[in-house]
Amino acid sequence: MLNRVTLSVDAMGGDFGPHVILPACLSALKRYPYLKILLIGEIDQLESLLSKQRFAESIMSRLVLVPSGDSVSMDEKPSSAIRHRQNSSMGLAVKAVAEKQADACVSGGNTGALMAFGRLTLKMLPGIERPAIVASVPTMNGHCYMLDLGANVDCSAAHLLQFAIMASVMVEAVDNKPQPTIGLLNVGEEMVKGNEQVRLANDLVRQQQGLNYIGYVEGNDVFAGKADIVVCDGFVGNVTLKSSEGLARLISGKVQLGFTRNLYRRFLAMLARPVLKEIQVQLDPSRRNGATLLGLQGIVIKSHGSADQRCFGYALDRAIAEVLQNVPGRISERLSGYLSSRRD
Repeated sequence: MLNRVTLSVDAMGGDFGPHVILPACLSALKRYPYLKILLIGEIDQLESLLSKQRFAESIMSRLVLVPSGDSVSMDEKPSSAIRHRQNSSMGLAVKAVAEKQADACVSGGNTGALMAFGRLTLKMLPGIERPAIVASVPTMNGHCYMLDLGANVDCSAAHLLQFAIMASVMVEAVDNKPQPTIGLLNVGEEMVKGNEQVRLANDLVRQQQGLNYIGYVEGNDVFAGKADIVVCDGFVGNVTLKSSEGLARLISGKVQLGFTRNLYRRFLAMLARPVLKEIQVQLDPSRRNGATLLGLQGIVIKSHGSADQRCFGYALDRAIAEVLQNVPGRISERLSGYLSSRRD
């Protein structure tokens, strides 16, 4: 266990900014006595909100407010953010990790800008050209990892190969699962299916020795747990993720409505409550909030922009877990040996 974990948090990112992020940070400080948070944002607004909070001094003393020059808007182009927003709350949060002032960064802001700051400030792991957003999704037999979930809308076949390598190394290191199975998301399992990019990626991944590649997987295979890792470009991955989250909410809402229509159904709901609660927890998208920008030489966690306090708290939990597990170091070590053996 580390003596202290320090997170740098973009207080101005996301749809609700510090109104959600500040309480989430204070709650995390209460849960983790070894945690310190650098909360970066508009200082007057942060101080005003903080003055309304009532927490013990042992908690408040581990929250450090850091002023930022401005913030990155949700629709700002990454190129504009890099040129004009170096002193933004997001830019300073990533910079704190690069300068070893923080162990990890958490932001719910503009995904493209966060990726750009990560690439520019933290740099990429050797042999990797682009970071990819990776997160776990529930399956019938546990969970699988899916990437990219939105960092790269357009990907070449070579990028998809790199995603497969990174995810394989990550799952081996973090889940202690040797030779995790890898599937390439496609519209069918036949070799002739898919666009040119996917077919080229299929050839590259299949030829890469050391990867446990099982071929194409379809959308329904993702949640069936057919593969430990599902690789796709950021456009497809983000649409798949958001669609599955919407479906989970629809099912939850329909079940709740169905069990409240009459007295008899309410009685059945009471009997089924433990099972329904378990299913609700498994399908709740907010519990999986906090996706990793995989491939950077540092930990950057992307929260949903629409996250509420509880949801943002899960992103903070994810960041702390990756710090304690030394994810970048373990991935870098495995990746370096893997790429070296490929050259040999």
